[in-house]
Amino acid sequence: MHEHPIHRAADSPPANGYCRTHELNILLLAAFYAVSRVLSRSLAFKETQRDVLRILHDEAGLTFGMISVLDPQSGTLRAHRLHHPAGAGDVQGVQYQPGEGILGVMLEKPRTVMLSRLADEPRFLNRLGIYQGELPFIAVPIRVGGTLQGVLAVQPAEPDDGLLEERAQFVEMVANLIGQSLRLSLEVAHDKSTLVEERDLLRRTVRHQFGFDSMVGRSAAMRRVFDQARLVAKWNTTVLIRGETGTGKELIANAIHYNSPRSRSAMIRLNCAALPETLLESELFGHERGAFTGAVEARKGRFEQAHGGTLFLDEIGDVSGPFQAKLLRILQEGEFERVGGARTIKVDVRVIAATHRDLETAVDSGDFREDLFYRLNVMPIFLPPLRERIEDIPEIVRHLLGKIGQEQKRKLSLSDMAQRRLANHDWPGNVRELENCLERAAVLSESGRIDVDLIRFPSTRERPAARPQRGRHGSAFERSPSTGSAIDVDDPDLSEKERVIAALEQAGWVQAKAARILGMTPRQIAYRIQTLAIDVKQL
Repeated sequence: MHEHPIHRAADSPPANGYCRTHELNILLLAAFYAVSRVLSRSLAFKETQRDVLRILHDEAGLTFGMISVLDPQSGTLRAHRLHHPAGAGDVQGVQYQPGEGILGVMLEKPRTVMLSRLADEPRFLNRLGIYQGELPFIAVPIRVGGTLQGVLAVQPAEPDDGLLEERAQFVEMVANLIGQSLRLSLEVAHDKSTLVEERDLLRRTVRHQFGFDSMVGRSAAMRRVFDQARLVAKWNTTVLIRGETGTGKELIANAIHYNSPRSRSAMIRLNCAALPETLLESELFGHERGAFTGAVEARKGRFEQAHGGTLFLDEIGDVSGPFQAKLLRILQEGEFERVGGARTIKVDVRVIAATHRDLETAVDSGDFREDLFYRLNVMPIFLPPLRERIEDIPEIVRHLLGKIGQEQKRKLSLSDMAQRRLANHDWPGNVRELENCLERAAVLSESGRIDVDLIRFPSTRERPAARPQRGRHGSAFERSPSTGSAIDVDDPDLSEKERVIAALEQAGWVQAKAARILGMTPRQIAYRIQTLAIDVKQL
């Protein structure tokens, strides 16, 4: 067995030898160009191997081309692809250990191997039984970044004509191209694998984040909401989520989407009240180039972006009458035209709408189309206001304090007195107001412990003992004077600061009256307020 390079004889080649070399070079150049085109056309390494070996056979006269690939786990060389004109020769299971046969030797010494007559090499195993002993044989290492990744082996179709070295150099160039293609293919496969892992991780994270089990609320009213959302999530039914501002309508919409069969596709959101009607139509349906001033290119709308997924339309009750008709069509037919376009576009979108408005009253007054209301109101879900599920406040507070504490990178806690005051508030802004209140208190707390004096509201709206409901779905309440919640100022579990604040709350923050409740003089309670650093409300 001879290894490359082979030194030529000192004598100059005859003229006819020069002609044969020239003809071979032209032939190999054309074949090399064809190989480069195949490898540049696709990064699918398995697909391009077959075409490369076919070109070597048809255009370069190099038959029975075989590509073997290094198995990094076992360290063996496995036959991967073989070009056989007759279709015979199975390479499945054919492998070479280091030092085993000619290819096995290349595992130990990855160098080009040239044999002018294959039968003269005793180490050749011919496991495939297709190579002819009287013909030459060439095997070239395939490297990626200088590391052996495989072997390209071919057999010239004619006996050695003195041009074996030229053919070997050509095979080396082809192997180099294959190595570059393999490197790119491995990089793409690695990047794809990384993206798939990240995608799956994000999907698990999002599904857990928006899962029903992770949502806060154990009251009977919220359990009923979660049960309804779980049931409707399995189907493509249109959902209308109703409730006051700040009750968490978008959270329920997220939970429905990410626990539905459409969770692998996008969830697109749009607040219908945030845009004027002219922009709302373009935003939802998209527009064609030149549809209006500034439309320099065509643009997909939210419905097209949500194809195969879910579209969440918040504040649906605020859209105008003319736009309601356009919205009704796409909900009924699943088709629309872009602004400035004539082509009808069909989409598969699941719609989840939300509103804080009393749509029944709007229908009666003519502000909202009745047919659109029935199209949206297939599966209504009513979110109760926070004041109707006071029992959920402690759990919601723990969740929000954990969230705020994570942002501030410290642990936050709430005193019992502060907890009681939160329970007595009317919460017109619902959970959003509660979160703002706690975040403001956390900012004012230097130690991380939130006491009752840090719980501040824009006005003195404390929850009354009983309130009559107003409206068809209890979305609004009549107001009555606050009666507060009587706290025993003689409770031994109260700190002195909590006792003073409780007396001030009961006295409407009139210090003289609070002093009488505590059995103090006005001077004494003023001193306590100063020394305990109590922020006195100005009513």
